[in-house]
Parts: sequence; structure tokens; C-alpha cells
Amino acid sequence: MEAFIKKGDRVLVKVNAAFATPAILSATTNPELLAEVCRLCFNAGALSVVVTDNPINDPESCFSLTGLRQAANSAGARVVLPRAGFFKSTTVAGGSLIKDWPLLHTPFQGITKLISIAPVKDHHRSGASMIMKNWYGLLGGRRNIFHHDIHNTIKELAMMVKPTLVILDGVTTMMTNGPTGGSLSDLKATHTLIVSTDQVAADAAGAELLGKSVTDL
Repeated sequence: MEAFIKKGDRVLVKVNAAFATPAILSATTNPELLAEVCRLCFNAGALSVVVTDNPINDPESCFSLTGLRQAANSAGARVVLPRAGFFKSTTVAGGSLIKDWPLLHTPFQGITKLISIAPVKDHHRSGASMIMKNWYGLLGGRRNIFHHDIHNTIKELAMMVKPTLVILDGVTTMMTNGPTGGSLSDLKATHTLIVSTDQVAADAAGAELLGKSVTDL
């Protein structure tokens, strides 16, 4: 972690907290992994660590039931839940879909380093939910309108966001019924963590855990 986080850095960790489900179902970022990453950031000299997401379900319920709030607090990090005033109308440079759309903005103010932690999951629309799909949590408003062209929406979000480090959690992979899952039978132990500075490469590797190729996605 010392290769990426320096003394005085203000770190934001973007998790996947989309659903109010227990961690054992692997639909959200693993809380033990989040806690350890936060601790490593502080050990490397980070001045502060903020954890955030804009979940599909009620944010307070999502961060509590997944164990992510408790995990962040245990490591000394601060959870920032989305509020109406935290979004800023944004247009992605070079994009054609995300134009003048509210994106989560306030938690990023003053941040010097960005880390994304996401699970590897099947997704009924996009084929997979991994690091680049995790940026969907930055979209405010009725973001389901982007589902008609979900692949290019994911691409535009990846064009916009430049993470310092990404951690793709394939220790347990959701093979079916993603992205929500709901049953242990949807999961497979794949015993892999993918850590990279390149989110595209990370997702390409993650696709293999789902038994898919890059061209499938």
C-alpha cells in the first residue's frame, strides 16, 4: 500500500453497497476486505479515509446490513452517505450518454487518492458487475434510464474516473442471478484477489472467474 498511499493523503474508497443484504451473499463489497484496506491506508500515512457509495436501496440500511459501516468505523474510516446536495451536474468528456447528469461529487472534494473495491458478480444486463460497473454508484437521479445502453454507460464512467488502485474481490464469485443473488447456491469459491492500477485489465481478469471472455462482455 505504501507504493500508492503517501503520508498526508486523503483517500476515498468507493465500495459496492448497492443492496441491503448480508455480506455472506457476496452482492456487496466484503466488509473484512474494506476494513483491512482502510487500515493499510492509515498505516501508509493517510490523513483520512472516506468510504462512500450511492446504493440502490436505502443508504443507511445498505451500509449497516452489509457490515460496511461497522467495518469502516473499526478501521477509523468515515462513511459518507449520499445526500441531495452531494450531486453535481456533470458531462463526461468524449462521451455521448452522460450529459448534464447528477453525479456524486461532494465526497470527492479534497481527495488525493481513489480506491475501488468491488466483488465479481454475474449481471443480467451487462454480463458482469466488477470494477467499472462499480462506478454506476456515482450516478444520481433515475439512473435506470441508462440501462438501455449499459455497456457504453460503463465505458463512459470508466473514461471519467481515474482510480489510484482497484481491488476486485474474486475470493467468492457470484456465478448466477446477479447482481443481487440471494442464495449461497449462486456463489462459487474462486480464491482470487485481483489488484491493479488498470481497471480495464482487472475486469478482463475478473471475467475469467465468471467463465467469460472479454468478447463476451
